[in-house]
Amino acid sequence: MPANLIKKNVITALAARAAGLDNGDGNPRVKQGVNRLLVDLMVAVDELDISMEEFWNGVAYLTQAGKQNEFGLIVPGVVLEHFLDLRLDEAERRAGLTGGTARTIEGPLYIAGAPLSKGEARLDDGTDDGEVLFMEGQVRDISGKPLGGALVDVWHANTMGNYSHFDPTQAAFNLRRRIETDEDGRYRFRSIMPSGYACPPGSQTEKLLNAMGRHGNRPAHIHFFVTAPGHRKLTTQINIDGDKYLHDDFAFGTREELIPQVEHVVDARETHQAGLNKPFARIRFDFRLTKQVVDAPTTVVNREHAEAA
Repeated sequence: MPANLIKKNVITALAARAAGLDNGDGNPRVKQGVNRLLVDLMVAVDELDISMEEFWNGVAYLTQAGKQNEFGLIVPGVVLEHFLDLRLDEAERRAGLTGGTARTIEGPLYIAGAPLSKGEARLDDGTDDGEVLFMEGQVRDISGKPLGGALVDVWHANTMGNYSHFDPTQAAFNLRRRIETDEDGRYRFRSIMPSGYACPPGSQTEKLLNAMGRHGNRPAHIHFFVTAPGHRKLTTQINIDGDKYLHDDFAFGTREELIPQVEHVVDARETHQAGLNKPFARIRFDFRLTKQVVDAPTTVVNREHAEAA
């Protein structure tokens, strides 16, 4: 069947009517979005000569992805979550907001309500015999002033690449904590070095990536929300240097500013001082938060999260 069978003005009229632009009822913002998406979709179908079978296969794919709750993986996998970060970066730049720690994707595996500690915390429950990791740093504003009482909400995978709550073999809130910084803005935690992971075998996400000739692997990383009164919420993560997929993250989450040095400590005296009898890893990373301003787009995103059991 030849492409471009339908004139653009016919497509425009169809989309406008379907989106309700010819009436004064409904939600104007929803109508605007539906209209634009319908126009773009119908133009794509026409220009690419998408067959009815291909179209309905696409609908079936999306239906199954919804049943398996996979859109939280698909969205970063097709670069949309990173794209949203880039738009927010540019909006902040135009608003004169610079100097803060780089943001990157949240991902789909956050659970609210992790235990709260002051100053420091231990994230792991001791059941995973991975490399011990000590991570510490300061939360400061862009002038360098320490932000005491800031909240560092941290979560990451275990050595198998699995997250508590989603992995029934782990205890509730394993490798998840909220840490309130001390008066000098300092935080510190002990955990285990996380592993990267791949999207679930046989998942809709993997099927899509395979069809595009791509893999579904993420490098090892640690997620953070960092907040403080009067400052903009930071959503970010650090990636573990040396990982095979460090610069080939299927979710496009790697940013150069978010790859801290990992020090692997083997000195017996230092391991003893740390209360250990084996080598461990150490990371230092400081967070810088920008001030909250009236005219800048918000960094607080109200999105659906899984709930703790």
